[in-house]
Amino acid sequence: MVQDVHQITAAWWQPRLDTHGEIVEGLDDIHQCIRIILLTPKGSDPHRPEFGSDLWHYVDHPVGEAVPHVVREGIEALARWEPRIEVVRIVPVELYAHLHITVEWRIDGQGDLMVTEVRDDVA
Repeated sequence: MVQDVHQITAAWWQPRLDTHGEIVEGLDDIHQCIRIILLTPKGSDPHRPEFGSDLWHYVDHPVGEAVPHVVREGIEALARWEPRIEVVRIVPVELYAHLHITVEWRIDGQGDLMVTEVRDDVA
């Protein structure tokens, strides 16, 4: 679905990843931002070398060793790069061969609890 930029009504919006001419707005924009931040390795954006996270360092580490690092890295990256939300909890689901975590959050620490699934094995 192609959307004309004049039809955008939300303050938060961006192009939808892996599509042509589509956008995400509102909460969908935040879900996409969370995924982008956590799946972008630090140093891979030449204009913002500190953007992203180092979660990928802990894929295939022993679970007991990896979990605290994944949680810390996720919370720090989201606190820095997504100021619209307050992270409630990060739950690692799978850290063997792929990164799969869920992020529980609220907008500005208020309102309903939202859940964003972050997977590196899904487009």
